[in-house]
Amino acid sequence: MTPGKWIAWAAASGAALIFSLPLFSVTATGASSTSNSKDDGRGTCYSCHEEVKALKEGSPHAQLACTTCHSKLDEHLKSYENKPVTIIDQAMCGSCHKMEFSSSMAVNYESPAHSEKGIPGGRSPVMDKLLAPYGFTIEHNEPRSHAFMVTDQFVVDRFAGGRFQYKNGWYGVDAVGKTWDILADKGPDFKMAETGKGGNPTCIQCKTSDHILKWKFLGDKDPKATWDRTSDVIAVAKDTHNPVGCIHCHDPHGTQPRIVRDELINQIEKGSTMFAGKDGKTDLKVISFRDGFRKIGIMQKPNATLMCAQCHVEYACGKGFEFDSGKPVGFDDLRTNHMPLTQVKELLAHYKKLNFYDFKHAVTGARLVKLQHPEAETYFGSVHQQAGVTCADCHMPPMKDTEGKTYRTHMMVRPKHHIQESCSRCHPKWTTEQKLYQLNAAQNYVRGKIRKSEYWLSQLIDTYAIAKRFGVDEATLAKAREKHEEAHVLWEWWTAENSDGFHNPQLARESLAASIVASREGVALLNKALDERGKK
Repeated sequence: MTPGKWIAWAAASGAALIFSLPLFSVTATGASSTSNSKDDGRGTCYSCHEEVKALKEGSPHAQLACTTCHSKLDEHLKSYENKPVTIIDQAMCGSCHKMEFSSSMAVNYESPAHSEKGIPGGRSPVMDKLLAPYGFTIEHNEPRSHAFMVTDQFVVDRFAGGRFQYKNGWYGVDAVGKTWDILADKGPDFKMAETGKGGNPTCIQCKTSDHILKWKFLGDKDPKATWDRTSDVIAVAKDTHNPVGCIHCHDPHGTQPRIVRDELINQIEKGSTMFAGKDGKTDLKVISFRDGFRKIGIMQKPNATLMCAQCHVEYACGKGFEFDSGKPVGFDDLRTNHMPLTQVKELLAHYKKLNFYDFKHAVTGARLVKLQHPEAETYFGSVHQQAGVTCADCHMPPMKDTEGKTYRTHMMVRPKHHIQESCSRCHPKWTTEQKLYQLNAAQNYVRGKIRKSEYWLSQLIDTYAIAKRFGVDEATLAKAREKHEEAHVLWEWWTAENSDGFHNPQLARESLAASIVASREGVALLNKALDERGKK
């Protein structure tokens, strides 16, 4: 079988496998009744919640009574204002789907903790200079597995001034579970040196599912919402107890694959075709709850890339400024919850049209965009994406438990450490050593281009400083700043994206080369101006 046929087979088999795995089976441990029961009360619930009935009846979860995940229903029936208690803790799902839950909370020791990007051996050794004075220069770490996504965010030095720390010191760095069983709050007056307070409520929504019933669509203010984009980030953090849960990607009523991240749904409704099929349409049915308070997007077939794109995308979530006026943009503005869903070479133009940038560079004053983690966009258009391979095929491969039963791991493995499970199903003719060698070659090449683009950005910044000191005219300096803005986006995309270019090596090569060209052009025009001044 050819590699192409293997890829097609794996993609088709992967989709079939998802629905055959325990995550979508109905073991129904602790279920109180079946869908044929006349006394489980679901008919009363359905009289108001028709959308829930459509999801639940006929699904693998059809036999589960509403009381399985909801309590205080009697009080709710007496008055709509009395909201029922909804259990959204992933441990509830784990009572039936044991391997999926346990693997999601497993410690992936292949991913080191607090691995700083901005050091000589890190992904971006010159980060402090290139991002000055932005908060990410304080501490910007490589990601770990999902089990740590909340605690890693809260303890990072740029989030809350060092206020949140491990209860057991560094012994707690691999502890998983409830956030505030692991972390301690040192109090509002606590502030460590060389830290920042850059956390914001929107960013937390990608790290947890805890606020799904407390956060209005897009984070807008609403009397019915506990939290919004403008809320006190410390208060939101203290109400965050779990990392992102099962309900981000699987509808609890009927097990259908879904997305819940508001801005992703918003952009697809606006017409984004990044995740569309060959017909130009996205397989997503958007369902509105509570008169638009929340929306979910249900898929007929699982699309792991779309599910992962709820968080693994470039997005704006912090305060910023307008390109044309320099006017501050605060959290009351929708631009602080925005996903461009565009490729790297078009990103700067997109943000200029949106009229939003994050900060000005400390030396050049260039208006810079701070990128996040655009894995999904990077993957779009790649060889693997065009072959129908999704994130799950490589990062959530099928594995066997101790009894030999197959399940899909939810630990989000790094394929280079799991070549047999992640790669060999589609590429059987190559040995593990060969595939790892090929993978490392692609990443080594891209890392080299990242370093070269960093070098030329540094040269641009240094030359600008000299030019300004020697009185080069403002018109020339302005042109140099524009080159800086262009080169910056084309470089930083690849330090924020977490595959070292492997998700799309050709795109990495093209955009990093473009970054180098832009920086060199900026250096050249500044040197020319300096030479002309020296001749006077």
